[in-house]
Amino acid sequence: MRIAIPVTGQCLEPHFGHCEKFVFTDVDPISHQILATTEAPAPEHEPGLLPPWLTQRGVTHVIAGNMGARARSLLEDASVEVMTGAPEQPAQALVRQYLEGTLVTGENSCHH
Repeated sequence: MRIAIPVTGQCLEPHFGHCEKFVFTDVDPISHQILATTEAPAPEHEPGLLPPWLTQRGVTHVIAGNMGARARSLLEDASVEVMTGAPEQPAQALVRQYLEGTLVTGENSCHH
């Protein structure tokens, strides 16, 4: 599995489409061992661009703060699991919490 997290600085960017970069974490789906972590600069914000950009990079899961309905729908239509309402923490902490089943997500307050 490949988990993508939108990041600005060192922590999750609360607005999905306005991040500086994405942190990609490759995880063995059976053992949940982290295999690799890479980063890529995010493309310029353009509605509808990020979902195909992420799926072209093999993303299967997205952990985000807030995300618009269209982006979420496009990702889910591509069979990407989307978790919104995640706290502004470092990407690797969020991945560990997800893998341990302790990731606490809140409300997605993005309404566009």
